[in-house]
Amino acid sequence: MATYTLKINGKNQQLEAAPDTPMLWVLRDHVKLVGTKYGCGVGMCGACTIHLDGVATRSCQVPVSAVEGKSITTIEGLSENGDHPVQKAWLEIDVPQCGYCQAGQIMNAAALLNSNSNPSDQEIESAMDGNICRCGTYTRIKKAIKTAASNPEL
Repeated sequence: MATYTLKINGKNQQLEAAPDTPMLWVLRDHVKLVGTKYGCGVGMCGACTIHLDGVATRSCQVPVSAVEGKSITTIEGLSENGDHPVQKAWLEIDVPQCGYCQAGQIMNAAALLNSNSNPSDQEIESAMDGNICRCGTYTRIKKAIKTAASNPEL
């Protein structure tokens, strides 16, 4: 076990974990932030997407030892009141069906819009490729991203 000081959602957290513990489990088990979901455990589904220094990252594939000194943002930290433009668009378009993958979808979409405020359909599809939605809400996801992109608050 090692001791780490991590900046999670703008706050420093000190915790002990094995260096190879995936950030997914650090967030869920050590810090009790359970919005980041376990999907596949091999970085293929996107349910565990977080931001590391603003970049969408699969938390199941990143060990805690690799993130010290980086800014970590989870779905809980995207917006204190759930009013980030992407979250608002998700509600406006009524994107979720079962909702399980949505935290990862939202985190990936927010990272896309942070780097490209007006993505084309192809850019959205390319950026969101690999974020799997078992319910097939891809059309609504794309529409919500376009809605968020047109939001002047972004």
